Amino acid sequence: MPQSLTKVYVHLVFSTKYREPIIGDDIKDELYAYLGGVCKALECYPVRVGGYYDHIHILCTLSKKIALMKLMEEVKKNSSKWIKTKGQGYQNFYWQDGYGAFSVNPSQVDVVVRYIENQYEHHRQTSFQDECRGIYKKYGMDYDERYVWD
Repeated sequence: MPQSLTKVYVHLVFSTKYREPIIGDDIKDELYAYLGGVCKALECYPVRVGGYYDHIHILCTLSKKIALMKLMEEVKKNSSKWIKTKGQGYQNFYWQDGYGAFSVNPSQVDVVVRYIENQYEHHRQTSFQDECRGIYKKYGMDYDERYVWD
C-alpha cells in the first residue's frame, strides 16, 4: 500500500493529583476546549472531551505521527501549565502521574461520547475509582491498586 492510513480511536482517562476535586464549573468548559486544542495540534482529533471535578475523559483519534505516551505527556504538560495561569486557586494544580488509554471500536464511538457527556449524572452513583475498576474489568486489564490512585 503506497500510503499509510489509520483511524484509531482512543479513550483517555486521567485524574487530578490525589483526585482533588479542583476542576470547577468556572474552568471546566475552557479546560475541555484547551485539552481538545492540544490534541488537535498533535493531529489527534478530539471527538469529545469532558469529565468531572477530579478527572478527564478524552475521546480522540490517534495520529499516525505520535506515540500514545507522547500524546499524554503533551496533553498533561501543556494543560497543567495553562491552568496554573488561571488564578490563585490553580497555582498548585497537578495531574496524576499515570493515565488509562483504551481502544474504541468505531461502532462504539457514539456510546463513548454519551458516556463522556453524562459524567456528572454517572458520578452521582459511582466513584472515580469504581468507574476505573469497571473499565479495567471490561478491557480485561490487570492492575495493582497500590499504584493506580496517585
